[in-house]
Amino acid sequence: MIRTSSRPLAALLCGLTLPVLVAAPASAQTMNNGAMTNPKMMAAMNEAGALQTLAATESRRPAYSPLTGVKFKPSDNVFLKSALDINLTYRAAFVTLPLFRGLSPQGQPVFYIITEASDFDVAQKMGLNYSPKMRFAVGAGAQQVTLNGGAMRFRGNVNFTPEHLVVPGSPTAPFPPRIARPGAIGDAEWSSMVVLPSGVVLNVQMMHNATGTHDRVKSIDLEKRTVSISLLDGFQGGKQLFYHLVTDVSEALPAALENGVHTPRLAKVPAIGQSLPSQPSALLGFSPVLNGIIDTKTNEDQGFAASIANGGIDPINVFPLGPSNDDRSAGNNYSPLWDAHVNMWTADAVRTGKVRRITSFEDLQSLVKDGHVTSAMINPPGAGNAFVAGLRPTRAIINCPVIAHPTGPDVKNN
Repeated sequence: MIRTSSRPLAALLCGLTLPVLVAAPASAQTMNNGAMTNPKMMAAMNEAGALQTLAATESRRPAYSPLTGVKFKPSDNVFLKSALDINLTYRAAFVTLPLFRGLSPQGQPVFYIITEASDFDVAQKMGLNYSPKMRFAVGAGAQQVTLNGGAMRFRGNVNFTPEHLVVPGSPTAPFPPRIARPGAIGDAEWSSMVVLPSGVVLNVQMMHNATGTHDRVKSIDLEKRTVSISLLDGFQGGKQLFYHLVTDVSEALPAALENGVHTPRLAKVPAIGQSLPSQPSALLGFSPVLNGIIDTKTNEDQGFAASIANGGIDPINVFPLGPSNDDRSAGNNYSPLWDAHVNMWTADAVRTGKVRRITSFEDLQSLVKDGHVTSAMINPPGAGNAFVAGLRPTRAIINCPVIAHPTGPDVKNN
């Protein structure tokens, strides 16, 4: 559902007639390590303040701060503090986020979300996930933007007009699909890795523009500047409900399977197969399953084959870690740019009935060691990644900002 406004377009897009609800200027901010003195940091905080001020003016909603942010239940374990609402219903979860207005390369209004920042203080100020690894995205895989009065002007854009379509290969062998078409495609300049003039990198995803709306949007309100987006399930540390978004993907097939924007420019972000914080990589390895159990009645369904066979249900991928937003150290290894290392159950494991859900990286390591799971046949030849149980990279980057990992007594853990 898309809501527009009966107010004049100038008021909707420019906020000139609305009361100004400003974010605190950078000069009033203090850092964890004392008052700001670094000119680059001052510039970054001024940029963050400008983004927040424009959004607050146009939405009539106060800019995020620890005082104005939504107070979620501790058991919801929401990482993204700027979230406005979250619904944790199993198989139907979604999150509501603030929308920001920007400009396309042609100067048309576009609407986007922000989920991560490469700078700790910017992330804290805006209620974003902190991902220091994203600083390595600067270069051919990112897009440089300009800011004018808090309006971000992009160099690239997204085409939302294609029809998303996935057709199973066959009832008994749904993967590979017979047809797999992404529902949106980024142009040659589009990347969700956005570099501000200060050099800070933000994870930004287009939600709506003149061509349409992101396929994972459940509802969008351009007047109130809110968007509700479906969440995907996953496993991390032996616990399910590792809720995350899928925004865009570097390759067409996984973009179609995960219902994200196909963004070829993301493929240029370094470095495939490098996941350690000591490596110059913006990526973090994770492991989707290729050929898990398909039958959802077993409560053991998992993987791309299960997703395709059941109308696009969550593949329930396996992740190594979540955001650590209070850790400003160089060892903070979180990134929303997930480097796929697709695994598959061996023929012998399938024949002997050993197939089940894989629930953690430790579980994956054990299964690989025992010879039950190996690199998927779709993974190109090459070296394995010790961080991901020695599996070979698939050479696909999936942008999956992590939103929440609920821990309450009613949480579903299989």
